[in-house]
Amino acid sequence: MEEKIRAKIEMVRQALQQDGGDCEIVSIEGKTVTMRLKGACGSCPFAMETLKGYVQETLRQEIDPELVVERCE
Repeated sequence: MEEKIRAKIEMVRQALQQDGGDCEIVSIEGKTVTMRLKGACGSCPFAMETLKGYVQETLRQEIDPELVVERCE
């Protein structure tokens, strides 16, 4: 499952980069993916919405509905 998560995050990164942001995986432990937002996303007031509403939902829909994405500073 980790390979699928990493591949999907690469696709997510492309969308974030178009808006001047980026993200990176800090760790994957079980069904919890810890991520760091960078660039414009790192200081955006909607950062948690991006993580939960976009990144987490994308992973849940396409990989596993129980995946959880958490933010790391």
